[in-house]
Amino acid sequence: MFARIMAVVLAVILLTTVLVTGVWWLTLRNRQIDARLDYLISEAEDIAYLAGNLSGDSLMDTIRDRDSATRTYLNRMADKVNREFGAYIAVMDRGGNVMTNSRVMDNEDPEFMESLNTEEINEAFQRILAGETIRLRSEGGDDPTFTVGVPFMMDDTVTGAVFIRTKAQRIEGGLAEILGRTALLAACVALVSGVAVFLFVRRRMKPLKQLETAAATIAEGDFSVQVDEKQGDPELRELSGAFNTMTRKLQGVETGRREFVANVSHELRSPITSIHGFAEGMADGVIPEGEQPKYLRLVADESRRLSGLIDDLLALSRLERDDAKPEMTVFDVNEMLRRAVIRRMNDLEAKKIDVGCEFEEDSCMVKADSDRIEQVVINLLDNAIKFTPEGGKISLESAVKDGIAEITVRDSGCGIAPEDREKVFDRFFTADRAHTAGKGTGLGLSICKRIMEMHGQGIRLLDTDEGAAFRFTLETSNCTNP
Repeated sequence: MFARIMAVVLAVILLTTVLVTGVWWLTLRNRQIDARLDYLISEAEDIAYLAGNLSGDSLMDTIRDRDSATRTYLNRMADKVNREFGAYIAVMDRGGNVMTNSRVMDNEDPEFMESLNTEEINEAFQRILAGETIRLRSEGGDDPTFTVGVPFMMDDTVTGAVFIRTKAQRIEGGLAEILGRTALLAACVALVSGVAVFLFVRRRMKPLKQLETAAATIAEGDFSVQVDEKQGDPELRELSGAFNTMTRKLQGVETGRREFVANVSHELRSPITSIHGFAEGMADGVIPEGEQPKYLRLVADESRRLSGLIDDLLALSRLERDDAKPEMTVFDVNEMLRRAVIRRMNDLEAKKIDVGCEFEEDSCMVKADSDRIEQVVINLLDNAIKFTPEGGKISLESAVKDGIAEITVRDSGCGIAPEDREKVFDRFFTADRAHTAGKGTGLGLSICKRIMEMHGQGIRLLDTDEGAAFRFTLETSNCTNP
């Protein structure tokens, strides 16, 4: 990922550098061309100033008199322009008198002189004599050319023109060297920028690289990995914090999964070991025939325990499916509590437990899945019966507060130790810690908790001075008096 980002960044830097360099070079090129043309016009204006102080006859006399000071000065100025630009220079007045450096140009660059177009020159002179200062680029001929021209005046009247033409390469020349230096400078800038961006991006990407490495570690099953939450921008620090929170939760889930597997293995092994041992003892004659009915009863008890464990596991698995939803109906929860007492009446009478129902109203209509809620009530009642001693007391209560029904199951048993209170809803947790036969699977309260979560309600252990009390809530539909 880092390599792809760097490739994109460097490509953007390179493209930007090329574009900026290209625009800058074109701007510089045009400025240099304009500067050279301005210089030619300035030279032409100097020549025009000198020529403008001469009349037509004086210009003719100057042309004929090769030794005159004026002609010498004009020739000197023309030589200067010619040396710098290899230009053809012509001075013409309205009378058609012309003074040029054609002889010099014929010797130095005859091909250029042959390429001069008389019609273009005459047209340019006409424009200049009309009072216009010209600067033109012509593509005619083998090589493009630049032409500048200025009029000279006497008494506010145009009396003649100065014409200068040179090859375009003399004006545009030298720009290749500038381009080379510009390209070298651009390459250096791009290199320095690339290195700076590389270091900057690598520093910024370091937290992401750590996240990538940590994610790969998690994919291999190691959920203990953590990343530095103090590096990078606030967004990256926030992402790192969320990532660490996720790994801690995953580690908790993994720990719970391993404990679940270990507990299931233990719970399954205990009854199976007992059944196997008793069966082997009876088959081998180790257990006398007179005692075999007692051990057959133990085998039956362990079989029921094993069947109950499997049923609870299947029930919990069904409840934890993503598509598990309660089938909501409206029913009287007080009537359900009465039926639960009747269903467990034999167990209650066997332990001589006094059971009572304390309802605020004779009927309390709630909206819930009646089968699931009945399972919760039976589980809580079974736990109460299991841990209440003979002659104890159990009460089932219902009350309504702010449109929410509160169902409470209390017992007068030994209660739950303070260190175990936070674990009572954990899977396979039993207060006796020994998982001995007849003490249950430790899944009943986990099932109750899951059912209440499906209803969007809760179940909790109450603080009591004696015994234990569990309370769960339900959404009321309509509570009425008898």
